[in-house]
Amino acid sequence: MANLSFLDIIKMNNGDGITGLVEESVAAAPELVVGSSRTIAGQQYNTLVRNSIPTVGFRSANEGATAVASGYENKLVQTFILDAPIETDKAVADAHEDGWEAVMAIEGAGVLEGAFRALGSQMYYGTATTVATSAAGSPTKGFPGLIETVDAANVYDVTGTGSDTSSAWLVKWGPRDCQWVIGMDGAISTGDVRVERLTDGSSNPYDGYRLPLLAYVGLQVVNANSVARIKNIDSAGNMMSDDALFEGLALFPAGSAPDSIFMSTRSLNQLRASRTATNATGAPAPIPTEVAGIPIHATDAISDTEVAG
Repeated sequence: MANLSFLDIIKMNNGDGITGLVEESVAAAPELVVGSSRTIAGQQYNTLVRNSIPTVGFRSANEGATAVASGYENKLVQTFILDAPIETDKAVADAHEDGWEAVMAIEGAGVLEGAFRALGSQMYYGTATTVATSAAGSPTKGFPGLIETVDAANVYDVTGTGSDTSSAWLVKWGPRDCQWVIGMDGAISTGDVRVERLTDGSSNPYDGYRLPLLAYVGLQVVNANSVARIKNIDSAGNMMSDDALFEGLALFPAGSAPDSIFMSTRSLNQLRASRTATNATGAPAPIPTEVAGIPIHATDAISDTEVAG
């Protein structure tokens, strides 16, 4: 894939300090590592989307032909405020043998990893408060997730039941399909480390170091055929398998295969268990890394406690 990733854009638009922290933390969110990204100057933009393709046919000699055209619609793509300030107790940081800067770097890596995990979860669950999951919680802010925008015709149901189901997502990346959008020219606003009066959980004050970390992030899905979902994967009887994956692949139009497949580690292990080892030693089948040449990515952002439906 020639598309720029989230990490590529952060490297191009931010200082070395942030880039180093991002490289250390972004591995927790494969959605950001392999997904296509673009920047915009402000916080939102309109894009023209083709929503229908004309039907074209033959004609006889000396007959006219009716002019045909694609259908289009304008879509508003928005970015939302991701605010993750880095804070640490000044007394603790000053006492560190490597200085307070080292403590802020350690804490910064943790905060960024948490932010990237949140973006991964938001990509799937968005603001869907009706989907009770341990991964997504009950968000009400941020951009809509794939579970809210996927076309009903692009969903394959494995028919699991209960509250321990999961999903797998097949995504085609690119400017005409699905991509991350980073506002304000892709910058992560940090400012300077400041000593401020912080408060604990009981509102008691203490001095601390604080570094603001602000970004504008959204997710653009402009083609209904860019995303497919395999849903209701449970822990017994209706598990992930190659058959389910190929049913998901069959939801894409011919010549428009997805670029990435995302699933939980539980689903990935189910897929491995469904495969028969054919080696001479009888060793278990290896962890799957692809199907039909399409990479599979395990992610903690997809929950195994979705409510079936």
